[in-house]
Amino acid sequence: MTTRMVPMSDLCQDLYGLSAAPPEAFLNHGKVLLVIAGADGEVGEAELARLVDHQRRTGAPEEVIGQYEEFDHRGAELMDLLPAIRTDVDTWQAAPHLVYHAIQMCGADGVHAESERAQVLRAARLMGVPGDIVLSLHALADMERAVGDLRAALFHVNGV
Repeated sequence: MTTRMVPMSDLCQDLYGLSAAPPEAFLNHGKVLLVIAGADGEVGEAELARLVDHQRRTGAPEEVIGQYEEFDHRGAELMDLLPAIRTDVDTWQAAPHLVYHAIQMCGADGVHAESERAQVLRAARLMGVPGDIVLSLHALADMERAVGDLRAALFHVNGV
């Protein structure tokens, strides 16, 4: 049986070397991020907006994105969602990408609280991502945020 593949955006091709994934991969990618970000009981507006923006940038179909708001993250098991997250690259591993995007999503409101860091670390451990990689992914997200702030200041974006 052949699985229908959805083309991914140029952004995904440039950043990650990925060009296609099944709709279920997009859907479960977002669901995993909702489970991680909602481990404290709720997914904030900024977190959900970050997820939707990210998924649109990757090329996720709108019918997939539309399912995120109705998804009950409290009743979902992280490990049940992972098998469907695959792409056209056999060597690609979802777990580090999910941790990276969870870090970004949890910090979308401008605050990356210690409880959110703990949530990301717990999820990373469940998915088999080593602690040193998690620290490196946090550092990468921090550096990218700083570069964005610098770009905004240099080009007077958003009144900076």
